[in-house]
Parts: sequence; structure tokens; C-alpha cells
Amino acid sequence: MWFKAKAYLKFLWHSKNQHGIHSPFVYHLITRCFYNRDDLKVYKLWDTVQKQALSSEEILEVEDVGAGSKVFKGSVRPVSKIAKYVSISRKRARLMIRLVDYLSVKNALELGTSIGLGSVSIAGNEKVDLKTIEACSATSVFAQRQFDKLKLTKITSVNSSFAESLVELKSEEKFDLVFIDGHHDGEATLSYFESLLKHKHNDTLFIFDDIHWSPSMEKAWEMIKAHQEVQVTIDTFQWGLVFFRKEQVKQHFVIRV
Repeated sequence: MWFKAKAYLKFLWHSKNQHGIHSPFVYHLITRCFYNRDDLKVYKLWDTVQKQALSSEEILEVEDVGAGSKVFKGSVRPVSKIAKYVSISRKRARLMIRLVDYLSVKNALELGTSIGLGSVSIAGNEKVDLKTIEACSATSVFAQRQFDKLKLTKITSVNSSFAESLVELKSEEKFDLVFIDGHHDGEATLSYFESLLKHKHNDTLFIFDDIHWSPSMEKAWEMIKAHQEVQVTIDTFQWGLVFFRKEQVKQHFVIRV
């Protein structure tokens, strides 16, 4: 708890908004996407799905295979509490929806389906082919039921460990967006990053969740930033955004969203 609070104070000290950003690509991303106030259609769908999850009385027997939870102590978890405390927040879901729209994402990969709220923010527009991977069978089954109810047929759910699923990806598969939202272990995160590099193209965006979760996650984030194939990174505290655009000068930004 204290580690994250200290990290947040450091983030606030270094963070900026669009002022003083000299990269046209990043400036436009901030002003036309991050701070876009348009009322996108998917917002309403996501709000409805979250409301249903928050009012759900279903209980899941969850298997934690990553760094564990800082909220839950046991494996028995109400869907309503998962939605409230550990799923993607409304603010972040709306940012994801804007990113998908602004970057015209067509093919996406998500590591960490949970109960599916992040998946809906990525593929709720029914324009994105999303492959979402979840190691816990209970949450994977629950999420798939929600996708079926919503008729989101372009979402493919995979119940498997991240490592196993990444090995099984076809070498020619490329993604416009990769959302790494699970495990929260620095060494594992770096391993997924390295495995996923062959599935990117010049305009791919990688999003890493909880980059300030722990010292190991912060260390992994610094190593990702320094990687020779990474050109632009944006630290929004909760998420770390990574771009590989070869035409960009290598730069790192800390941005308030």
C-alpha cells in the first residue's frame, strides 16, 4: 500500500497534460483521444454490463495463478465484488474505448479476461476481433456467458495460462492492440512482452496494467521502456502504453489522464 502511494506521489510530480508535449503523434493522441469528450456508443453498452455485474449475486471459485490479489484473501469471490474492486474501472474502460476508436483497432489480444469488462471495452463496438485469455476457468466461463448474451461473436475466449496460449499463437498473427491485464509479476511480464514482440507491427499498441503495482513491476516497466524496439512510452500510472513506431524519436512521457 505504502509503495503504491509513494509511486503515485512521484507520478504526480513528473506528470504533464498536453502542454509542453513536442511530439505531434503524442500531442494528437492526448488531445484527440485521451481528452476526447464525445459520447461514444460503446460507453452505454459498457455501463450496462458493469451495472449487471455489480448487481450480480453469483459467486465464483477463483483460481489465482498470478501475483495474487491485494483485495481478496480467499478463492470464493462474489462477481459484484470483482466488478467493484478488481475489474477495469469505468474511467479506464472509457479510455480503452477511445483508444480502440482513435487507433482503428481491428485485431486485439487480451491477457486476463476476468469477468469480461475489459473485453467489452475493447470489442464492444463489434468491429474488433478479440482473442482474450484467462487461466481461471470459473471467470472464463462467466465472461463467455456475458459475451453470448451480448451477441459479441467477434470475441474468442481461451481458457489457458498466458504462457501456454502465447506459444500456441500462429507466428503470422499480428495484433493492433495487446492488453496485458493479469499476473502482475515483473519477470512474467517481461517474458510475455518478449513473446509478443513477434506479433506486433509498426503501429501496434501494447498496454500494461498496474505498472506501479510492485518494485518488480516498476523494474519490468523500466526494462520495457529501454528495449531497442520500443520508441514511445506513456506512463498514465495505472497503465503503461508502448508504441513501436519506427518513425518516432525514442521518448518517454508521464501523462495525467
